[in-house]
Amino acid sequence: MAQHILREAERLREDIAAWRDLERRATEVLELAELASTDADPDLALAVDAEYAELDVAYATRRTALLFSGEYDDRDALLTISAGAGGTEATDWAQMLLRMYLRWAERHRFATEILDQTEGEEVGIKSVTVAVDGRGAYGFLRAERGVHRLVRISPFDSQKRRQTTFALIEVLPEVESEVEVEIDPDDLRIDTFRATGHGGQNVNKTDSAVRITHLPTGIVTQSQNERSQLQNKDTALKVLRARLLERALEEREAQLAVLRGEHVEAGWGHQIRSYVLHPYQMVKDLRTEYETSNTGAVLDGDLDAFMRAELERLATTSPAGGGTADG
Repeated sequence: MAQHILREAERLREDIAAWRDLERRATEVLELAELASTDADPDLALAVDAEYAELDVAYATRRTALLFSGEYDDRDALLTISAGAGGTEATDWAQMLLRMYLRWAERHRFATEILDQTEGEEVGIKSVTVAVDGRGAYGFLRAERGVHRLVRISPFDSQKRRQTTFALIEVLPEVESEVEVEIDPDDLRIDTFRATGHGGQNVNKTDSAVRITHLPTGIVTQSQNERSQLQNKDTALKVLRARLLERALEEREAQLAVLRGEHVEAGWGHQIRSYVLHPYQMVKDLRTEYETSNTGAVLDGDLDAFMRAELERLATTSPAGGGTADG
């Protein structure tokens, strides 16, 4: 309890410092703008515009963070992308989404690490799990959970026909300690196999990859990106703890939903966003109706407006303010 209070106090101090820094920067921009209005120097005007643009992005990020209401929103995140049915087209779409989220994380100065990756048979990836480390990573990314749909002229179709494909995005809050999610070693089946992903020839010469099955729930996690079996085991356990935490949160939310008389959806969930590249350019979120025709920017990681719109929707529709992994 004491550690939780200390951690929360530190987060509040960081928040206060961040808002005071924004206030200081805003004052400086105003002073610079007043100076530019009386000075004919075009370089000074450009400097004002650049400072304002940076300040606007920083403010939008802090404003979005105010929408965080979930118990784990301040935490690091584990992001998993899984290609849907569709072969080459689907695995290429999963690869595009991976690039999009890595670029988004880079914009926010969040550290990323690919924990596990299964490549497509020809191109792209079948699935990938990425650790996104930075305060609030889960709070932002939980707005992205669901099925993402792509419509485009397939670069793999010799007849240049329009194709529709899907990918599933899952986001988990990272478990901060083993005590938070206890795992009985007797509940685990641990299998080793030869890694087939990146890592060089040495990776493929030994059974370094690890697959862990949690027998009571049937949850399976694996890791093959590290060179040692011990490292892959630790990574697979890290993902397993996050999935068990998510399962507990979903069960709690399901119980609350029954009390509220709500219908609880199961399975993959609903399609949340469409990325249309042909016959017109449009990315549209089906939950919030937010849309933009600047598809290039979105696929390059410009996702904050979509995340903010969804977090605002959750904040205004959730009876409890969205306190679960599902928001």
